[in-house]
Formats: sequence, structure tokens, C-alpha cells
Amino acid sequence: MPLTVNGDPHPWREGLTVQALLVEKNYTFPLRVIFVNKQLVKKENIPTTVLHDGDQVEVVHLIGGG
Repeated sequence: MPLTVNGDPHPWREGLTVQALLVEKNYTFPLRVIFVNKQLVKKENIPTTVLHDGDQVEVVHLIGGG
């Protein structure tokens, strides 16, 4: 079963981390909040959080203004 990333399917593979997913999706924006199955992933855990088959991932990029 694929992952769902921001509502769209994405292939899952064993050992896939949140950081690797961000690279695959080319999400390079610096300010972002990430949820996996509606649970916040802390910034320091992004490189080591492993995704599982069928996980729902939401990547929200924050835009600052003034």
C-alpha cells in the first residue's frame, strides 16, 4: 500500500525516512511542519523517523511575510 503525501499516493519502501521522502518529493522549503498519521514530527526527528506502509504524511510549508 502506498503512502499518502499531502493527499496524493507515493510509493513506499522499507526503511524510507521522512528526510528521504522530502528529498524524493523535492520539498526544499526551509520552514515546514510535518505530520505522520496526524502526529507532529519534531524537527530533530525528521532524519530518523521511519515511515511505514500506508502512513499518511502531511507536509505544510510555512510562509512568512511582513
